[in-house]
Amino acid sequence: MATSAPAAAAAPARRGPSLVKVLIGAVAAVVLAGAGGGAWYVLGRPAAAQEQAAAPAPQPAAPIFVKVAPLTVNLQAQDDAQFLHLGMTLRVRDERSRELVTGYMPELRSRALLLLSNRKPETLVTPEDRTRLAEELHAGLDRPLGENLPAPGIDGVTFDTFVVQ
Repeated sequence: MATSAPAAAAAPARRGPSLVKVLIGAVAAVVLAGAGGGAWYVLGRPAAAQEQAAAPAPQPAAPIFVKVAPLTVNLQAQDDAQFLHLGMTLRVRDERSRELVTGYMPELRSRALLLLSNRKPETLVTPEDRTRLAEELHAGLDRPLGENLPAPGIDGVTFDTFVVQ
């Protein structure tokens, strides 16, 4: 039996996949590959790297302050007697410095009184004047306390009270 030509023509010809289906498949493959790579990067990192990223930055050591009893000194006024009443706190480097400053406090107070007593009232008016005075006190107080002793380790001077009258 022979097949006839009209029967062969009546059967639909099979075509390849349409262009739209190929493009959709390619886009889906790229999206899935990107999602898989992202998941691998986020979830597949070593535990040490994750812990390092999550660990907080180290905190600096808490500052150490030593309060100095208030000082009152006469100023070099031209007309009337004027004085400076000053309360200050010293910032020190470490516990050894705190012990040294506390042990030698009478000498440090004497140094501060000598530095303050030759001031004129008009040189203590502006914030810049007071900042300069704090720097001068810092330099004067952080000198070695004796021949065989180190510097006390004072990092700064802050004022608690500052009254010129």
